[in-house]
This record gives sequence, structure tokens and C-alpha cells, in this order.
Amino acid sequence: MTDDGLAHAIAERVRGCPGVADLSGGPFGTVATYLPGRRLKGVAVRDDEVEIAIVARAGRSLLETADQVRSVVVPLTDGRPVNVAIQDLEDS
Repeated sequence: MTDDGLAHAIAERVRGCPGVADLSGGPFGTVATYLPGRRLKGVAVRDDEVEIAIVARAGRSLLETADQVRSVVVPLTDGRPVNVAIQDLEDS
């Protein structure tokens, strides 16, 4: 799978987690995969890691949300570590 396809697959899985309100670009918008003519915020696929930045839903365990995100993404990452950062909270 190309980095483009991988980034989109990761984003789809992350958005499907109940504790995730949205993806976030992270500090200064640096968590992103750059694609021709656009960028996918919230997922950075690198050779040595995958970084994910999210907006979590308030009222849910942040640790459980981060663990769930990591668990749905790990099968796609070919052994790369998955780092999840919660950048903001949203009241739902």
C-alpha cells in the first residue's frame, strides 16, 4: 500500500473510533501526510513511525481513546510504532 493509501486507511479507522471527534493537524499543522496538491491532516506516515493527532470527545477516558486508536491502526503499519497525541477536546 502506498503512503497515500495507507494514510487514508489510517484516517478512516481513526475517525471510526467512538472517542474521536476529528483529526487534528497538531502543533502548527505539522501532523499531516502531504499528497499532490493537498494534505491529509492528523496522520503523518513516516519511514520509522506513524504519528496521529486527534480531537477527543469529552467525557470519555483519554487513555482508553488513545489505546483504541493505536489498536485499530497497528495492523496497518508494518511494525512501525504508532504515536497518538490528543490535541484538543470537544464537547459532544
